[in-house]
Amino acid sequence: MSNTKQYIVKRFVYLLATMFAVSVVIFGLANALPGNVARTILGSYATEDKVNALEAQLGLNDPLYVQYLDWLHGVLTLNLGNSIKYGQPITELVIPKLLNSLQLAGVTMVIVVTIGIALGVVSAVKHNGRVDSVISTFVYAGVSIPEFVTGLLLILLLGGPVFSVFPASGYVSPFESVVGWGTHMFLPALTLSIVLMTHVVRQTRSEMVEALNSEYADAARLKGLSRQKVIIKHALRNSLLPTITVIALNFGYLMGGLVVVEELFAYPGIGRLVVGAIRNRDLPLIQAAVLVIAFTYTFGNFLADILYTRLNPQIDYS
Repeated sequence: MSNTKQYIVKRFVYLLATMFAVSVVIFGLANALPGNVARTILGSYATEDKVNALEAQLGLNDPLYVQYLDWLHGVLTLNLGNSIKYGQPITELVIPKLLNSLQLAGVTMVIVVTIGIALGVVSAVKHNGRVDSVISTFVYAGVSIPEFVTGLLLILLLGGPVFSVFPASGYVSPFESVVGWGTHMFLPALTLSIVLMTHVVRQTRSEMVEALNSEYADAARLKGLSRQKVIIKHALRNSLLPTITVIALNFGYLMGGLVVVEELFAYPGIGRLVVGAIRNRDLPLIQAAVLVIAFTYTFGNFLADILYTRLNPQIDYS
């Protein structure tokens, strides 16, 4: 087995170990929450006999490690039980919401990667110029303003009393209307993009400035290569690897930001599902939804590691 394949296998093992540790933490924290699950299901007026009977049925009287193993078996077999609030199988609740969130995350990452890298390249090429100053100002503003403030401003400007251009809440499936899907997706995706884009712009600019001033860039110019080829073929290509790391970390940050943005825009994703589950003290749903978010973040980093090996196979992974 080559060093690259060994590296990928090792990263996959780390992924499994990380998810195991995360599952233990999620299960432990959920069970440390105050309140009685059986009484929550039956209501505050239920008799002690009914509460005790339901506790026995749900296995709440078993040792914690037995409860954890039963829950883990349910996770691995996609049998997560039923939601306390909705009375539906949790998989039927989580999967559609996750797909909605992945759509929002996908649109956001497309905006972040394309515009972020483009602005970073322009800023580096126009280093210390007026354009660079304007982009740097945007970067500092984007980093400083949290998502809920940005989202509220965008709702006021583009979805509210000033210019009612885009819907400020809700979701439309792309199978129903592509235009409706795009308009409903625009404001929440833009809100998430602004903060994440600034990280990509800064990293790309920094790496590009260093690459354009390097010896191999000077050698390319002496060979007679055009300015465009030096920028794209040499400088940008060597600047992408560190940027990919930032993009991968941004994906993890994005999964956390979804909770705030989805609630703000009433977007029916997994982040809003978590908020609702916490409000209703729906313990099984909280555990499942948070575990799915954690897995999505961890798997995103794993894919970034694989992409590293494809972009630069000359790296020694031994």
